[in-house]
Amino acid sequence: MSTYSNVLKLGSELGIDPVGSIIASAKSVFRLEADVQNEIKLQLIKDNFTFHYENNALYKKVCMEKQVSPKDIQSIGDLVKIPTIAIAKFKDVNAHLLLTKPITELQHELRSTGTSGIPSISRRDEQTLTRSVHSIYAMFREMFGFFGGGAVFLAPSAEDMPEMGLVKLVNMFSGLLDSSKFFVHDSSFDPQTVLDQLDKWKHVHTRHIIGPPFLVERLVQYAAGQQTPVKLDRQSKIITLGGWKSYTGREIDQLAFNKETAMVFGIQEDQVRDMFGLVETNFMAIDCEEHAKHVPPWVHFSVRDMDHPEREAEPGEPGRLAVYDPSSLAYPGFIMTEDLVYVSKCGCGRHGQTVHYMYRIKGAEIGCCAINLEKYMSDKEARITQCPIG
Repeated sequence: MSTYSNVLKLGSELGIDPVGSIIASAKSVFRLEADVQNEIKLQLIKDNFTFHYENNALYKKVCMEKQVSPKDIQSIGDLVKIPTIAIAKFKDVNAHLLLTKPITELQHELRSTGTSGIPSISRRDEQTLTRSVHSIYAMFREMFGFFGGGAVFLAPSAEDMPEMGLVKLVNMFSGLLDSSKFFVHDSSFDPQTVLDQLDKWKHVHTRHIIGPPFLVERLVQYAAGQQTPVKLDRQSKIITLGGWKSYTGREIDQLAFNKETAMVFGIQEDQVRDMFGLVETNFMAIDCEEHAKHVPPWVHFSVRDMDHPEREAEPGEPGRLAVYDPSSLAYPGFIMTEDLVYVSKCGCGRHGQTVHYMYRIKGAEIGCCAINLEKYMSDKEARITQCPIG
């Protein structure tokens, strides 16, 4: 057993959460060499696999059918053997059967709805929820660095949509800021009120804009048409989350978006950042200053061959994303997504995987919180502008 495995094992014996300890050490772990990170990930994921194998009868049955058990996981290359759960299962009426933890121990659930209108529901127990919160804040601090300033949130408040994952995540930024305001009310958005607020905060706060790409795009297009555009600050961040495709199928060109957004608000392109995550997992992969989305070093992304999903694609080649997230105890966080991606490395000084999202695989539902929100807003706008027959 390696030094790192011994340390994690000792911490566990002392009642210290090994996953939580690595999350709390995100800055240091990011700067460990990739092979050391893999050693840590392997131990965490194997331990988590063992937990679900021993405590989830349905999942153990699947493992036995595939003839795999914890003793078969000896190297990072063996993670591909761990059975994954198709992400569509979280929309199934029997999704509760995925649970390892009993219903009585669950504390929270998040929802994301796609074009079908059927919600994907992910449930969390106390320890999973704690790990999730720590994970997200650790990544926010590492990748954005701010602890203060004011943010305009181009999203509904948690009071309006408390169970929507995007809203919950956006709201988490508030704990790092001095001030924040939401600008989607009753499915309506007025970009002028956003510009007014940004102008009001000038010389008071470092100003940030946070929201899904389609709403940031609306704001940029509106601001570009103003005679006196708002110029943001040297430390400002414009942060997007929620996907780049509309519910109509239109896709926003991210490179052009970054360039235009930076130009309109008078900032550098490296101040425009994007995040990638799934409601069913407990982490965010976030752009660094070089626009590479860093996978948290306790999570493993396995890119699968499209024709043979039990195998990994060749290094650097695109494939279907399988996620191994060891922070989940409520259900196995080993998820086969419907996303086509490829992984690479980055030169920013952080080691480990970076993910490049391409698109949903053919036949997959277009679905995320942002798409759902855009559809709500579009439907309302259509009702308002519709001419009555009289």
